[in-house]
Amino acid sequence: MKTITINGQLRTGTGKTATRQLRSQDLVPGVIYGGAKEVNFTAKATDFKPLVYTPDFQLAEVNVDGKSYKCILKDLQFDKVSDRLNHVDLLELVEDKKVSATIPLKFVGAAEGVKAGGRLEIKMKALKVKTLPKYLKENIEVDITNLQLMGNIRVEDVKMDNYEIMNSPRIPIASVTMTRQLKQEEAAAPAASKGAAPAKAAPAAKAAAPAAKK
Repeated sequence: MKTITINGQLRTGTGKTATRQLRSQDLVPGVIYGGAKEVNFTAKATDFKPLVYTPDFQLAEVNVDGKSYKCILKDLQFDKVSDRLNHVDLLELVEDKKVSATIPLKFVGAAEGVKAGGRLEIKMKALKVKTLPKYLKENIEVDITNLQLMGNIRVEDVKMDNYEIMNSPRIPIASVTMTRQLKQEEAAAPAASKGAAPAKAAPAAKAAAPAAKK
């Protein structure tokens, strides 16, 4: 799994004044929790960019004053006006301690329902899971090959060893729906199959008049 390196330093000052001073130096305050102790630190905003501005699930190796912490991203705070990154929360990974993480879904295969003319609709892009750090991965693969027209793949259909999936099991994550064109074709099909009404039989010709008597 891809790991982003962040080089920081312990944060000593607290409060609004100290925070403003950090941000004026293009530094972002952060906190690492979940390990033996909570670590408050600061790092350059540019160091956080590869971790923050991406849909990918990645690990972060944070180096603070000679110590290294392997973490995952847990929460972010942005300025409401400038949309600038204000604060980062990281969770330290402890070998024998389960963690909750949001893992992106990767859909593989070509759905049978799409081949039949339907449209694939992705309902969820990630699942929340609980697992040990050693089982964390970049994405969860979901095979949609057998997904039929008007069919669904639900959370309960995703089977992952060593993962406890936290989402509600009946929520659909992908489905194949009918396109407007396909609906029109199906609506027209019954009328076409009936064909035109058969023509009425012509009335029988009148019997020829009897021959005149001599």
